[in-house]
Amino acid sequence: MAQRLTINYNKKPCYDIVFSKSFDGLGEELDELELSDRKICVFTDSDVEPLYAREILDCIQEKCKKAVVFCFPAGEGNKTLDTVKDAYTFLIREGFDRKDVLIALGGGVVGDLTGYTAATYLRGIDFIQIPTTLLAQADSSIGGKTGVDFDGYKNMVGAFYMPRLVYMNVSVLKTLEERQFFSGFAEIMKHGLIRDHLFYEWLLDHMYEICERNPDVLEEMVMKSSTIKKMVVEKDPTEKGDRALLNFGHTIGHAIEKAKNFELYHGECVALGCVAAAYISWKHELLSMEEYYEIRDMFVPFNLPISVDDIEPEEILHLTKSDKKMDAGRIRFVLLKKVGKAVLDMTVTDEDILNAVREIYFSDDDKAE
Repeated sequence: MAQRLTINYNKKPCYDIVFSKSFDGLGEELDELELSDRKICVFTDSDVEPLYAREILDCIQEKCKKAVVFCFPAGEGNKTLDTVKDAYTFLIREGFDRKDVLIALGGGVVGDLTGYTAATYLRGIDFIQIPTTLLAQADSSIGGKTGVDFDGYKNMVGAFYMPRLVYMNVSVLKTLEERQFFSGFAEIMKHGLIRDHLFYEWLLDHMYEICERNPDVLEEMVMKSSTIKKMVVEKDPTEKGDRALLNFGHTIGHAIEKAKNFELYHGECVALGCVAAAYISWKHELLSMEEYYEIRDMFVPFNLPISVDDIEPEEILHLTKSDKKMDAGRIRFVLLKKVGKAVLDMTVTDEDILNAVREIYFSDDDKAE
């Protein structure tokens, strides 16, 4: 029996998150949505399409009027308005109308782009999330944030638009290459750091099972993480307040991601951003020195970076000024008062950011030692 969470929007049930170890229950979930007279387009990318597109089509073909696949090249570099334009053209040619449905089959890039396409095609059509990476299952598929990058700036064009269903098959995590798996884990660690110290401790206690991808532990981990995000997004669905706490590690992390031309994975940059934000928290006397170093070092067993080379601190500072989290010219920075308690802060200075970036900067001099 699959487990599920119901996400509320404006205090009313909006959509379910279903947790499973296979795709066997997907057809039954589609029956509940009554899609028999609708067309479905599965959006996916060139990495995921050969792995799961056929299996998903087999699950949905008898549940809808027509099923087709729109596949685009994998990678953050293709999460753009140009790809959305290609998607619009495909949907128009396939005769999709307002009552039809999109399915996002893939990681965060696929989910964000599919959701934005759904939000804007014919002023909005239904879509379903089937996340296939840990990053997407832990974070981006939940909460209705959609969007694409613009000239390299992360998610600068987007909309809040809720899916009809999120279906998580945790067994797909076994196909992820190691670096991508641990990239997703950064968002899970972030949830514990900002909201739930007991979950943070649970992650550390289950370190070996997580690294070995024990399916029962992964299912419990993803469900616990999703529950934290559920509580945050239900309280603040359009990021007017507490939901901004989910951006812990993202201000500096997004800047590093752009500065490195996306050669680092998103979660790797989030880990670096979390370390930098924890460092600023220490310097603002919110965390003790011991707490800062413990937080920093806990990313290491999960194969996540705590230092980065080939960056210019001044460039990172400049890029943070282009972040969409700016508020009247100041950065809404997320800091930690302790593990499990994050706060919004408007007092972080340029010098704070420069010092934090220098803290995580692995220079040529360091390499020579």
